[in-house]
Amino acid sequence: MSVALRNAQRAVPVRRAPLRRAVCALRAALGASRFDVGLVCAGDGLMRRLNGEYRQRPEPTDVLSFPFHRVEAGELPRPSRRDEYNLGDIFLGVEYIHRQCRRTGEDFDGVLAVTAAHGLCHLLGYRHDTEREWRRMYRKEAEILEELNRLTGSRLRPLTGGLF
Repeated sequence: MSVALRNAQRAVPVRRAPLRRAVCALRAALGASRFDVGLVCAGDGLMRRLNGEYRQRPEPTDVLSFPFHRVEAGELPRPSRRDEYNLGDIFLGVEYIHRQCRRTGEDFDGVLAVTAAHGLCHLLGYRHDTEREWRRMYRKEAEILEELNRLTGSRLRPLTGGLF
């Protein structure tokens, strides 16, 4: 199935092909290759609006995930029809991420891939509201990033490293 990638901002150049390849590899590592996923590279304005509307936090953020199915962490959806093979949509706040990378000196493309991994985990029911949930999500992120690292020679680490 496909990864539909849309760049909905113009402030930060995004290398779409490597990001799409990373998301395909991460989706495969999750065992979800047969599911479509939407990926939107968004600017601060869109992220502020979405974060305000859905999380009551009208400020830019790095990632928002909108799952198509409601599943427990670690479960794959069980669609009943062909058109339901969709994980959902991930919005990457590329302006926000780019600012963070400039501040910390981290590689922008790598952080985009890590943030997409975080978003994919959210689409599959992983959360980080409690320490127990965070540990489970962190382990899953580390697992799928390890597979991406193996394929690409990267050394990417999970996004939520110091949450608890």
